[in-house]
Amino acid sequence: MEKNWVELTPQERQAERFKRWLSPGIKFSSPEAEALYKERVTRFIKAIKLEEPDRVPVILPAANFPAFYSGGNLKKVMYDYDELKRAWLKFLQDFESDAYLGAGLIFSAKVLEMIDYKLMKWPGHGLADDSPSYQYVEGEYMPAEEYDAFTRDPADYLLRYFLPRSSAALAGLRKLGPMTPFVGIPAWYVMQFGDKDIRKAYQTLLDAGEESMKWMAAVGEVDQVALTSGMPSFWGGMSGAPFDLLGDMMRGTHGIMLDMYRRPEKIIKAMERIVPILLEEAAGMANASGCPIIAMPLHKGTGGFMSDKQYETFYWPTFREVMIGLINEGLVPMPFAEGNYEPRLEIIKDLPRGTVIWWFEHMDMAKAKKVLGDTACIAGNVPVTVLCTGTPQDVKEYCRQLIETCAPGGGYILTGGAYMDEGNPDNLRAVMEAAKEYGVYK
Repeated sequence: MEKNWVELTPQERQAERFKRWLSPGIKFSSPEAEALYKERVTRFIKAIKLEEPDRVPVILPAANFPAFYSGGNLKKVMYDYDELKRAWLKFLQDFESDAYLGAGLIFSAKVLEMIDYKLMKWPGHGLADDSPSYQYVEGEYMPAEEYDAFTRDPADYLLRYFLPRSSAALAGLRKLGPMTPFVGIPAWYVMQFGDKDIRKAYQTLLDAGEESMKWMAAVGEVDQVALTSGMPSFWGGMSGAPFDLLGDMMRGTHGIMLDMYRRPEKIIKAMERIVPILLEEAAGMANASGCPIIAMPLHKGTGGFMSDKQYETFYWPTFREVMIGLINEGLVPMPFAEGNYEPRLEIIKDLPRGTVIWWFEHMDMAKAKKVLGDTACIAGNVPVTVLCTGTPQDVKEYCRQLIETCAPGGGYILTGGAYMDEGNPDNLRAVMEAAKEYGVYK
């Protein structure tokens, strides 16, 4: 008799998710494409499990690069979904990799403009038309005195406080009453939706949602082409560290740093409230995508932002709780440790063996291999400076050194320390060439 999901151990759940990733239940474009897909996914699964695959797996560090490689730019693909499809399909056709990161982070500029989004500048909207990337705009979108309101009911807070502040076109939502009215008469609750400002905000959301579906159709079409041609996705969902999510979106760096001294118990309580929400959200995304990898970009836990003691007090406990929760669901957390994470190595090794991928930006990879090699798969970290300004031979040589340092015994994925947006296409090709030349396991 087969066990149901709740009866499975974390290891059994991971095995089930790996099976689904390996056999996604789609019609491939050819038998060769299916074989290639299974070969690539198997390569990653073995690396995650700290085993030696046939060769070192590769993720090309290309984020917005396809937009420029195709002759356009980021602005063009953000506003023109047909151009987005053309650019990413061309990239798929012209470059070899073991995984596809997709265009899901090429946001629709039309949607951002419709809601008048304040947390980001983009090409043509606050940045020059030829800007290669976005710019995040921090701010205190949650005043310190509202911690309790957020912790009491995050969904209500996000709708009635955060959205009206972060998206000016949704300001009318601030007039809404509490969204969890356990005591109330339905007619009174419904009556508020007759307010013209509330109606306008909801109409904006409906219109922006309709536009988002057009954008998602374009992204999904490219994803389907990639999948059927044998290119697996490597992001099944996204999550993060509660401290970052609270600090990035709600309090801002200045606010959250002051809070560590002025109201430490408020931070911890709010982060603990976020944990189950993050777990449910990530599991839902992974269930829909079929890929068990959960990307987790990290920001404020890097060396220089806080001491080890502060990291172990404010950052690591709830971050680890999220990762353990993901692991218990059979998912594979993939923290992208932006900045210098070397001071945290001894702390972050406290996770079950063969369950996580640590993707490093600035890191002594020999030290990372020594500290984490028996515990976690490591990925990275070809510098963006080498990718953007070096020659293909420079890139190959750097990759060779990384492979010789990190690949022995398995548990290594070759990729960049950050993404290349513009540059020599042959430098990206050199990453794949290096893996084939130097990364084959005997």
